[in-house]
Amino acid sequence: MDDRLPATPRVEYDTAGIDIGDLDPDPFKQFLTWFREAESAGVPEPTAFVLATAASDARPSARAVLMKDFGPDGLVFYTNYHSRKGAELSANPQAAAAFVWVPLHRQVRLEGRVERVSAEQSDAYFASRPREAQLAAAASPQSQVVGGRADLEAAMAEVTAVNEGREVARPPHWGGWRLIPEEFEFWQGRLNRFHDRLLYRAEGDAWRIERLAP
Repeated sequence: MDDRLPATPRVEYDTAGIDIGDLDPDPFKQFLTWFREAESAGVPEPTAFVLATAASDARPSARAVLMKDFGPDGLVFYTNYHSRKGAELSANPQAAAAFVWVPLHRQVRLEGRVERVSAEQSDAYFASRPREAQLAAAASPQSQVVGGRADLEAAMAEVTAVNEGREVARPPHWGGWRLIPEEFEFWQGRLNRFHDRLLYRAEGDAWRIERLAP
């Protein structure tokens, strides 16, 4: 048996480029423009991004999560605070995010510090979730080793029974994080891998835009 990956056709990113003059001077507005274009183009799961964190010993980890809010105060996602990413963010409150919208040959990277959102904001989002998702959040010891799927199903059944006939309260160990970007990079694929990369860096209350080599 051949364990090597099969050869795949080379994909060319034959798309129009971007210049600094094409970009909004505000990276938050530029992100929203690209995000809406991804939505309009039917990109699957446009809110999905890869979140990178690091423990206090600098060991990195990454996983895909979903963006639940975005605005001038940053990008918001939700998780169990006791999960691996939650523990790493608590120990080292810095993170990076990468959105990849393949059909548009685009990527956006964000880097910055993180903070927990308010309990009130976490409560409001938790209340908006489907009941089954609320129960799952309450039942799951996220990132912890469990004996098997049966243990998870039993925990779910117990939480479901306890909450029968009443609203599910947000567990205190579950809530939101806000990534407050200090850098944005907008990447546009171009022919021959000669891509466009435009970087925004925060400088006080303003943003400096620079071109990076592909």
